[in-house]
Amino acid sequence: MTFAIMLGPITISPSIVWKIALSKLPLLEPYLINDWTRSQEQIIWEIRFPRVILAAIVGASLAIVGVAIQALVRNSLADPYILGVSSGASVGATLVIIFGAFKFFGYYALSSAAFIGALLSVLLVFLVAQVNGRISTVRLLLAGIAVSMMLSAVTSYIVISAPREEGIRDAMFWMMGSIAGAKWDQLLIPFLSLSIGIAILFFLARPLNLMLMGEDTATTLGLNSNFFKKLLLLLTALLTGVVVSVSGAIGFIGLMVPHTVRLIVGADHRHVLPMSALVGAIFLIWADLLARTIVAPQELPIGIITALCGGPFFIWLLRRRTYSFGAGGTE
Repeated sequence: MTFAIMLGPITISPSIVWKIALSKLPLLEPYLINDWTRSQEQIIWEIRFPRVILAAIVGASLAIVGVAIQALVRNSLADPYILGVSSGASVGATLVIIFGAFKFFGYYALSSAAFIGALLSVLLVFLVAQVNGRISTVRLLLAGIAVSMMLSAVTSYIVISAPREEGIRDAMFWMMGSIAGAKWDQLLIPFLSLSIGIAILFFLARPLNLMLMGEDTATTLGLNSNFFKKLLLLLTALLTGVVVSVSGAIGFIGLMVPHTVRLIVGADHRHVLPMSALVGAIFLIWADLLARTIVAPQELPIGIITALCGGPFFIWLLRRRTYSFGAGGTE
C-alpha cells in the first residue's frame, strides 16, 4: 500500500507518505515536523490514499465472494458475476452515464443505480432458479447465465443508443472497471459491507466445507442446504452489489484468487477466506497501480489489467495435472 501511494506522476518518499497519514491523528500531530508541501498533502491524502484503500476493499470483497460462490455451486469456474450481478449493475450504470437517469439520487446516482440493478438481477435469478421452494445448483447456474446474457444485451442496446460519443466511452470505461476518483466518503459503506461479509462467511466456514462435499453429503451431516444456499446467495449478492456500484465490473479476481490461495493453504475455508481477502486486496492494489502508470498520463480500465493477468494464470492452471478443486478432489 505504501509503495502504491508513493508512485505516480509525482513520486513521494515513504517517510512523507506516513508523516502525512499520521498527521491526521490528533494525538500525534504535535510531534511531527511539517516538512511537506500543501500539494503533496493533497496528492497523498485526497487522491492516492482513498484510491488505494478502496482498491484493497474491492479486491478483498471480490475474492471472498468468489470463494463463497465456488463453494455454493461447486464449480471451479464460478465467480461473483456468474449470477448476473455485473450485468444488472451495468444496466443501471449505463442508464445514468448515457441518459442521466436517477437524477434524484444526486451525487450518488451512479452507485445507487448500479446497486439497484445488481440486486434486481439477482432477485430475477433467484426467482427463476427456485422451483417448489428449492434451488438446485445446476438451475442456479443456468438461470444466472441466461439473465446475464439478457441484461448484457439490454446494456449493449443502451450504449449504441447513446446521443453522445463521450457517453459511450464513459460507459465502456465503467463496464471494464475503474476506481479512479475514489473519495473518502465512498469508503464507509464498502468497508462495512466487507467487514460484515467476511465475519459471516468465516462463521459459516464449516458449512462451506460441507458444501464442497456435495449437497447430499452436507444434508446427511445435518446442514439445511436449501436455507444455506438462500442465505449465501443473498449475502454474496449484497456484497457484490455494493462493490460493483463503486468500482464497476472488475473481472477475474473472484475467479483467480481463490484458486491461487487453495494452492497455498488447501481447501479449508477457515484458512481460504482470510487468505483470499489478503491476496485479493494486494492483487487489486498492484493492478490499479499498473492501470494508472503503465500508459501515463492516460489511465487504463483496471479490468484490462486483471484480465491480462487472469488469462495466462488460468492457462497455466489448466495445464497443471495435480490441481484439484475443493475437498473432494474434483478436477
